[in-house]
Amino acid sequence: MNTIIIILLVAAGIIAFLLIIALFMKREHYVKREIIINAPRQKVFDYIKLLKHQDEFNKHAMAGPDRKREFKGTDGTVGYIYAWSGNKSAGMGEKEIKNIIEGERIETEIRFVKPMAAIACIIMETESLPDNQTKVNWSNAGTLKYPLNIMIPIMEKHVAKDMDISLSTLKNILEK
Repeated sequence: MNTIIIILLVAAGIIAFLLIIALFMKREHYVKREIIINAPRQKVFDYIKLLKHQDEFNKHAMAGPDRKREFKGTDGTVGYIYAWSGNKSAGMGEKEIKNIIEGERIETEIRFVKPMAAIACIIMETESLPDNQTKVNWSNAGTLKYPLNIMIPIMEKHVAKDMDISLSTLKNILEK
């Protein structure tokens, strides 16, 4: 009986400790990655502004190839919504194009429902470089409420790794 009480007290202490730490942690997350692609800026931009292409290079979009997809509006234009629901890996949510600066920048809002509710702003920017090269900057920013904010350091590391993989895949596609 004493062993069970000790285990319960230790577990309660760990949970209380984590909740206290979360009180002092940041609530905003931000990850930015970049890659240089050997292709002209307009070719790169025309590809990334279509959300349907996410299924070809975005690690998370590729996670559930058999997931259910719904589309509202015209892809590549402000207001277009790409919604999905799938297995545990794919989750459930939607991505909406919020702003486009033609040839330069696309801003989207991603709204996750599962595995947990969260909203983030995704920005992809293209920059012309010499020799028909393009630099692609990809950022992900948002807020997690207390106590979920305790996961931000782990999430930022995981998101950065996934973005690097996705950008590498994007580079391979556009350089063919």
